[in-house]
Amino acid sequence: MYQALYRKYRPRTFTDVAGQEHVTITLQRQIMSDRLSHAYLFVGTRGTGKTTCAKILARAINCLDPEDGNPCNKCASCVGIENGSNFDVLELDAASHNGVDDVRALREEAIYSPATVKKRVYIIDEAHMLSNPAFNALLKILEEPPEHLVFILATTALHKIPATILSRCQRFSFKRISPDAIMTRLNLIAKKESFELSADAAKLLASLADGSMRDALSLLDQCAAEPLVDLRRVLDTIGIASRQDVYNLIEAASSGNTSLVLEIVDRVYNDGSDMPALLSEMASLIRDVLVYKISSHSPLQSGSFTGDELSKLSTNITPQRLYYFLDLIRDAIFNLSRGAGAKMIVDMCVIRMCDESLSDSTPALLSRIAALEDIRDQGSDVRGQGTEDSRGQGLGVRGQETEDSREQGLGVRGQGTELAEVAKSVEVAKVAEVTEPVEVAEVAEVAEVAITGEAGVWSNILSLLKDDISIYSLLSDDSGIQAEVQDNVLLIHVSDKFPISFFESEKFSAPLTDAARKIIGPNAILRIDASLGRQEGNTKRNIEDLERFSIVKFEDS
Repeated sequence: MYQALYRKYRPRTFTDVAGQEHVTITLQRQIMSDRLSHAYLFVGTRGTGKTTCAKILARAINCLDPEDGNPCNKCASCVGIENGSNFDVLELDAASHNGVDDVRALREEAIYSPATVKKRVYIIDEAHMLSNPAFNALLKILEEPPEHLVFILATTALHKIPATILSRCQRFSFKRISPDAIMTRLNLIAKKESFELSADAAKLLASLADGSMRDALSLLDQCAAEPLVDLRRVLDTIGIASRQDVYNLIEAASSGNTSLVLEIVDRVYNDGSDMPALLSEMASLIRDVLVYKISSHSPLQSGSFTGDELSKLSTNITPQRLYYFLDLIRDAIFNLSRGAGAKMIVDMCVIRMCDESLSDSTPALLSRIAALEDIRDQGSDVRGQGTEDSRGQGLGVRGQETEDSREQGLGVRGQGTELAEVAKSVEVAKVAEVTEPVEVAEVAEVAEVAITGEAGVWSNILSLLKDDISIYSLLSDDSGIQAEVQDNVLLIHVSDKFPISFFESEKFSAPLTDAARKIIGPNAILRIDASLGRQEGNTKRNIEDLERFSIVKFEDS
């Protein structure tokens, strides 16, 4: 009679258990040192080895010739326990024996010494299914058990176990088995069963198993009717969409191609693919894209898609839209669980993925806002495209389609900006409002224009000093500086509280003068007026020392 692979290859020793070394090694050491507990609680998701380890532990406790904490599986005790002929080791299903009467019968029987082995062992599977009265009946014998008695409880729902039971058991948490460990076991079994398992098929099976070795072996058993188990065989047998279909579906949805999205869904549906599985695969890919946006080399990615594929998707999708996709898929999976038409629900889901305006949910609104912000940011970035930075030549015009207004004595940066009318007169060459610094090409020709109170000239000079943080930060913020141009002179008014010693060092004065000469002209000079906001009685600060710099002169008003 044929035996399922997960039963045929169930581990018989602790060493054979995959991915649970933190549990098996501890149990082996307890057996070797004879420090066994009277009650164990094994916790973990399905297919991680809880019941298997419970059976191995029951044999190892009673083995007549244990080997490094493992049962020998050859002695009379091991053989009797394994084939179920030894009645001193009992396995109970709490789902069908969850009443208080069942636990009372167990308690009355447990007081008797074992007939053929050292200890009586009770394995209670799915222990969380016991009723509260049953837990209360079990509590007394767990608190004061006979010397010959060992309880092993296994559960997938730890939160349903009463605290009074938890405090009387040694708890072991079983982890989800890693995909690599599952792939190793699948390849080993395929070799023993004399069929070929391709690497991509093993990887897909390990991914679908979600950390459960039993699920992986059941899926392999389902696909192993042919001598070769490849990716196409797994997809056709299990009924899931191909990796490329899922990728194309998300790519088309991100570009808003509704017709292509519906075409892919229709083809996948007609091929017999499971719709909930399709949604789950889509959600897994979207999650990978989110993780890739956070860290392109993160080990948290599922590994189903390459870095180039994730990079291509992440470039065109904002995080807000990815969250919107996940919100739609979550709702669709919930609606499928209620028994509604699968094809219609998936169609509605992917149509909304293509167009956020069809949904009024908060994730949809956030996605639309993010798209608008993207357009705004791209528009602001256009101004900097194609501009050459020629600071050394006095050319700092940033933006597209900037018009050179040398003849009018004004260089204006920006896209679509209307030039202000510039009079030939000295007093009228004033721009009403300059919102951003302008680096003017060869502005030396208009150096003779007096721009009294002109913020633009000072802003242009500061823009040339941005690379020098120490100078720029001191001059740019709320420093109380006022600047004006008179012929070839840049007159800087500073308050009496300003650190005038700043200008003593050539490290600071030379870059400032160079910047002024690039904006005003090659013959420009600086003059510092230290009387702004001066109160009567205050003295000048270090003026005599500063005047030794031929490049800096001071005026006192």
